[in-house]
Amino acid sequence: MRLAVGDLQGQLEPLDRLLDEAGFSMARDELWLTGDLVNRGRDNAAVLRRIRAMGDRAIAVLGNHDFYLLAVASGAMRRGADDTLDDILDAPDHDALIDWLRFRPLMHVADGDAMVHAGLLPSWSVAQARLLALEVEGALQGPHWKLFLQNLWGGQPTTWRDDLTGWDRLRVIVNAMCRMRMCSASGEMALKYKGPINAAPPGISPWFDVAGRLSASHRIVCGHWSALGYFDQRGVLALDTGCVWGGCLTGVWLERNERIQVKCEQVAAPTGWD
Repeated sequence: MRLAVGDLQGQLEPLDRLLDEAGFSMARDELWLTGDLVNRGRDNAAVLRRIRAMGDRAIAVLGNHDFYLLAVASGAMRRGADDTLDDILDAPDHDALIDWLRFRPLMHVADGDAMVHAGLLPSWSVAQARLLALEVEGALQGPHWKLFLQNLWGGQPTTWRDDLTGWDRLRVIVNAMCRMRMCSASGEMALKYKGPINAAPPGISPWFDVAGRLSASHRIVCGHWSALGYFDQRGVLALDTGCVWGGCLTGVWLERNERIQVKCEQVAAPTGWD
């Protein structure tokens, strides 16, 4: 059985409670994690150690906060004032944790489900998106991974073209899969919008509502959008229910679509890098 769990953001105690309540078994089950393992919460290093120790029983895709940690740890980005990464950056096993994190996938596909942190551009099929994710994974896992991170940041280009090359190509892939919530009908990403669907400005809609979306062949399991909350419609299962904001941590048994939620203590204020 596969248990998919939303954004942890450095919160270990709610994960332990959720796994207990769900009756998760390391011998029998597989844990899917939608990314943003770290930042905002207080137990970042402990979260990474716990999931790393689970080996192939845990599959975690990378989220925007995970990329932020990698960028800070590599020297590619200055730290923001509101991150909570000291316990990782000062840890004696810092190098091992960072190396483990950079070898996580950007996307995972199995049994009719495709897991990605934020979303997929409407023009991408699941098969194409997985190939594009492999390009990013190759850059992040290769010898020049720090150079890749130095060139990752920014919101341009906002649209995908098959003939994109170099850093622009990789940046669009990461921005779509790790940051996007809404886009235009033509697939132009609106990366600054974080709010609920009903408050969005004209001309943009959720990425999954664009007509003719090619990834509709699979159920897309994602997180990232806490203002959307739990969402199980239109071929999308969204699981970020605002654990660090005092909401819940949400898990779903994918085979039987059974939801488990545990209440979380608020530990962060909604500001900073997203």
